[in-house]
Amino acid sequence: MTERLKEICANLPVCECLADVGCDHGYCTRYAFDGGLCKKAYISDISAGSLAKAEKLLKREIGEGRCVPCLGDGMQKIGPCDCVLIAGMGGEEIVRILSERALPARFVLQPMRNSEKVRAFLLSRGAKIERDYTFADGKYYYDLITGAGTGGDSYSEYEILFGRENLKTLPDAFCQRLFGEREKIKQRMMRSMSLNSRAELVRRLSVLEVVTDAVEGNL
Repeated sequence: MTERLKEICANLPVCECLADVGCDHGYCTRYAFDGGLCKKAYISDISAGSLAKAEKLLKREIGEGRCVPCLGDGMQKIGPCDCVLIAGMGGEEIVRILSERALPARFVLQPMRNSEKVRAFLLSRGAKIERDYTFADGKYYYDLITGAGTGGDSYSEYEILFGRENLKTLPDAFCQRLFGEREKIKQRMMRSMSLNSRAELVRRLSVLEVVTDAVEGNL
């Protein structure tokens, strides 16, 4: 199991029924069953090949009727559940899937990009974000967002862009990614590009420099 999957699994809550959307090989659901974190689970994937691998890994639970495989897109074929796990997808895709029904009691989300869109969506639906931080797996950085479907919360503009927990606790992975992005943008701005592209980089750099200046003041 990769460090990314270990981090995700470590944040899975105890629940009655877990929905592992885009389950891939089924490792997270396997972890949940082995750790007694859920009594039942749905495993869903749009890829028949991936779902077949997950079915093999969870053959015992499927045979017992405790795990239900669903071949399809998003949550269309998933029954009632109190915790939804969606990992390894883009933020826009996660928002689309969660928009299909009411938010679950609990959620564990690991967007590959556009995390700010996931945060904004959750807050607009009255969710309570409990964990929201950046972690590393080798040279790659990921965001993990967990919480409850009710409870409500409000974020500032910068908290939506970067995550409240990141800005409060300044984890190493967050700082490394933040300063790394700033330097990459500075390098890119030395190349020729369209006026629109340069303006977009200038806007992003101005936001990054506000946050990096604040971070440097706290290090």
